[in-house]
Amino acid sequence: MSTAAVNRYTMGPYLMGIDFGTESCRVGIFDTVGSPVAFAATPYTTTHPHPGWAEQSPDDWWQALIASTHRVMARAGIEPPEIAGISYDATTMTVVPMDQNGEALRNAIMWMDVRATEQAARVAESDSPVTRYTGGGTLPPTAEWYPFKAAWLRENEPDIYKRAYKLLDAPDWLTYQLTGQWTQNINTAAHRAYYDRDNGGWPVDLYEQAGAGDVFDKLPERVVDLGVPLGGLTKRAAEALGLIPGTPVAQGGGDAWHGQIGLNVLSPGKMSLVTGSSHVMSGQAVEPVSGPGFFGGYTDGVVPGQYTVETSLTSSGSVLKWFKDQFCQDIEKAANEIGIGAYDVMNTRSKDIPIGCEGLIINEYFQGNRTPWSDAKARGVFTGLSLSHTREHVYRAIQEAVCYGVEASMRKLREAGFEVQEFVACGGATKSREWTQMHADVTGVPITLTEVGDAVTLGSCILAASGAGLYDSVQDAANHMVHERERIEPNMNRHEEYKFFADKYIEQYAVNQEHIHTVVDYVAGQR
Repeated sequence: MSTAAVNRYTMGPYLMGIDFGTESCRVGIFDTVGSPVAFAATPYTTTHPHPGWAEQSPDDWWQALIASTHRVMARAGIEPPEIAGISYDATTMTVVPMDQNGEALRNAIMWMDVRATEQAARVAESDSPVTRYTGGGTLPPTAEWYPFKAAWLRENEPDIYKRAYKLLDAPDWLTYQLTGQWTQNINTAAHRAYYDRDNGGWPVDLYEQAGAGDVFDKLPERVVDLGVPLGGLTKRAAEALGLIPGTPVAQGGGDAWHGQIGLNVLSPGKMSLVTGSSHVMSGQAVEPVSGPGFFGGYTDGVVPGQYTVETSLTSSGSVLKWFKDQFCQDIEKAANEIGIGAYDVMNTRSKDIPIGCEGLIINEYFQGNRTPWSDAKARGVFTGLSLSHTREHVYRAIQEAVCYGVEASMRKLREAGFEVQEFVACGGATKSREWTQMHADVTGVPITLTEVGDAVTLGSCILAASGAGLYDSVQDAANHMVHERERIEPNMNRHEEYKFFADKYIEQYAVNQEHIHTVVDYVAGQR
């Protein structure tokens, strides 16, 4: 559907979803049955003051939101009173110190920033019950998560820390900008800050071990479920955005889980599969489930009364893009001249290569591994190369590797008693029917595709619709706004063939782990 102007087959009222991603602020407008009307995006800059650091300016975020909102309304051709509700998502683990007037005291410390390695290491041996969120206590804590960044700020920028009235994650920064209210969303509180409503809320013991035991004075007292009405858009925000004061705003959260909502994965048995540069998979359980090799189950993190589990591949589509950019320039040039993509050409050329790529097995850990190994020092491994292999073999072996990575995480979930009966997928990988089918064949799990590829922004609009009272609940809104397009069944004969190679993919990591760590440490020492 064109985003240049409203599709007049849709009827108001409309919902607005705000998506603060890593690279831009994207604003989308949908109608109440989930049809996209218009989109607009405005980029902002990430700075890297030191190795491992990443920062963005909240002032840049606000200006990007203003620009995207005005542009999307113009493209939609609708009037501000037709916006019935607003919700929003943002990157998680993106920490913003704010004064009492809601002004940022410094640049935001971004999700990808790993400066807090020392603070995270302090809880590596923690016996806090909440460590079950990190692989049942088996996965090492990551410097990305909230308490460690808070501890770093307390120790390294004490003046900023002392002056901070609130120290918020990015979605909660946006809550204040839109509504003037200080709230903590349950989604990022549970998923990235160890909040555990089943066991008293904040794990004070773990925060004290990290060095941020006094940060709770800087957190909002209200921890709010996704989709709960927060009140109306403030006059200040409405004037800046060109909207109507009092427009209902519903509690938003983290971007990845808005994608889960936008795929209607809100009940046990399904798992969202959001593909792109990385793969993110999340699903729901009725009982708390934790174990080695995955994150969760997070209490109430997406759906009250349920538990969210999460797995992810750090590198997936990014490895395929690396191969295309480095080794397929001629194909890309020729494909562009006739109006097709290089991926389409390579998919066609490689589709008849036998399962297992004639012995070529790749671990796609170019940027480390998040699950099931949680190994930042893991690196890519190619085994079985011969003179008979072509670049098409390597291309397809990368695709297989990503699917094996999904299967490796699924095995950890199955061992913990979490069974996935269906994936609901979106993102770049789903543009290739062959690769989507491969995901189903390797895992043995059917894959459903929905009509709207931008599941994240749709998820925000689903929350907006629920919060505005257009539907009785988030689940009710999702049922009306998410529509299945196609279901791809696994070929179980191919699934059996793939098992051998998936086994070897998993074994390959263990065989090479110590060797790779030694090399990574040696190279780091040369810098």
